[in-house]
Amino acid sequence: MQRGIQVSSRAKLPTKFGEFLIQSFRENRGDFSWDHLVVFTPHLSSAPLVRLHSECLTGDVFGSQKCDCGGELELALQRIAHAPTQGGMLIYLRQEGRGIGLFNKINAYALQDQGYDTIEANRAIGFKDDERDYGIVKDILEHYGVTHIHLLTNNPQKVQALSAFVKVERCSIIVPSNCHNQQYLETKKNRMGHLL
Repeated sequence: MQRGIQVSSRAKLPTKFGEFLIQSFRENRGDFSWDHLVVFTPHLSSAPLVRLHSECLTGDVFGSQKCDCGGELELALQRIAHAPTQGGMLIYLRQEGRGIGLFNKINAYALQDQGYDTIEANRAIGFKDDERDYGIVKDILEHYGVTHIHLLTNNPQKVQALSAFVKVERCSIIVPSNCHNQQYLETKKNRMGHLL
């Protein structure tokens, strides 16, 4: 399958966290395309602060308490905005539900309501534990000339994936838990190796 990348113009993005620039990267794969976003500071140092964030409509937009995604998104933007000399970027990947899509994620949610954890739910509907692909991130970082990053993550799989093409130093990103996401966080820690 042939893969192509298109890059949009840059635009200003004033937010409640600070002043950013925004750019979109369209990833074309055969009959499908995904429009990923990069929100970044005007200045990027030789080793910027980077958050690789996979889309979570329920958490990022609706404030779902079932996960920690929305909290991590906000904390990442705050930290990047307050690192003016280092600079940084948030790469927003359109890979909802660890890559299974919104429709399937809601079906997985229904199974979680019956007591399945996130991994069991994904497997029950025919998916791997994590279906995401980070290939586009290599293209994005190359576009900005970034070869060394301070990655805001608790996920060692992201560190490993990105270490194939840039130098990665991990920075933890911990948000408060709640009664609705306790099992979710325990699954991430105990079954997926997240550093929580």
